[in-house]
Amino acid sequence: MARSFRVPHTLVLLFGIMILALVSTWVLPQGSFQTQPNEQGREMVVPGSYEVHEERVWLTPVALFTAVPRALADAQSIIFFLLIVGGAIAVLRATGMIDGVLGWLLRRIGHNPALLIVFGTAAFAAGSATLGVSTEYIPFALVLITLCVAMRLDAMTAMGVMICGYGVGYGVAWTNPYTVLVAQDVAGLPPTSGIGFRLALFVPFVAVAVHHVWRYAQKVKNDPSASLTNDLDDPRHQAKAEYPELDGRRSAVLAITMLALVAMVYGISQRGWYLVELGGIWLAVALFAGVVGGLRLDDTAKKFAAGASELAVVALLVGFARSIALILEDGQVLHTIVHGASIPLGMVGAELSAVGMLLMQTLMNFFIPSGSGQAFATMPIMAPLADVVGIERQVAVLAFQFGDGFSNMILPTNIVLMAILGVAGIPFDRWFRFAWPLLVKLMLMAALALVVAVWIGYS
Repeated sequence: MARSFRVPHTLVLLFGIMILALVSTWVLPQGSFQTQPNEQGREMVVPGSYEVHEERVWLTPVALFTAVPRALADAQSIIFFLLIVGGAIAVLRATGMIDGVLGWLLRRIGHNPALLIVFGTAAFAAGSATLGVSTEYIPFALVLITLCVAMRLDAMTAMGVMICGYGVGYGVAWTNPYTVLVAQDVAGLPPTSGIGFRLALFVPFVAVAVHHVWRYAQKVKNDPSASLTNDLDDPRHQAKAEYPELDGRRSAVLAITMLALVAMVYGISQRGWYLVELGGIWLAVALFAGVVGGLRLDDTAKKFAAGASELAVVALLVGFARSIALILEDGQVLHTIVHGASIPLGMVGAELSAVGMLLMQTLMNFFIPSGSGQAFATMPIMAPLADVVGIERQVAVLAFQFGDGFSNMILPTNIVLMAILGVAGIPFDRWFRFAWPLLVKLMLMAALALVVAVWIGYS
């Protein structure tokens, strides 16, 4: 009897993509653009400077294996941040604070999961649209899952609220410092210019994401067997029988956690903090929460170590995802892909060119998952190209935002996505089945928005 096909483990999928990346370095022309530093010292490509290299670099299959430890070293900041966060969350759980907060929430909104889906998705989207929050959401994945499961929803609904909110927020960002502000700077546009149109787009795009998540949640609530995670039997996806009261000690731990979150928001927006500083905050949270929560120092240390160890697989996912881009860079075909994708855009009309930019940026996001990195690699080409085809540079920036943000929700090279799914215990193929219909709807809306932007001369 033939065995039924099973989707391989996410690490296997990523390794398969690494093999395809290696093969592409053998068959595609190898070349590069010239680069020059901007006023901030960032290297940007020079439009029209692409040249094919005369001497070819041949990567051997050995590169598949050496790329992974190099990628782990390259992504060490996010990996160490994840390990610290995992340890801190384990300590917070041991104090009973998280379960106490969940019980408090369930007693107040447990009868109306629509509130969680609507306001949760909008909140995640707003955080990404303004401060560019993404990695910082990872610690809340399991908390959100527990809350949704207690409302007779499932883990996929929880991830829909978080990841769809994060993807839409990046796609229609207002002041995201890692994407829209960088792209506008490269394109020679005033920072935050054109924000009115992006604000107008925010509500309808978030509404589509909310509807997608809500419709799935209703289907699962009416028929639990329809859940995409129903057969996983993961203890992280199980509902608790009861929740403790949010007593004085647990309230004090909650106060410490909230103070840390306020410090994070302040540090990100006002002091330029990122993963090193945020990791330090979570380490301090673990220590003080353990003491205030009544844990002995040894117990705090044991819980912290156990929580960190649970994210070892997630760290590997991050390394494998980053390895793909390293192989393309080493094989000198990354700029070739950018150059090849940009050529057809100069051959069509303004509206089709804007939509073509959207498709190109979506493709580039697979190879360059960093928002700011993609801006520095593609906007020096897209901005002058917008002048040639007769559209405003602001439209090119909007196409970049759409292509970078929405595709973040399904690309396995996006290390934030893979980290969230790894923490949540959801296989990539299950998430893909949930998210791809939403991506299609968002891309169609984005194409329409770009056409309108061309018509109104959006600047």
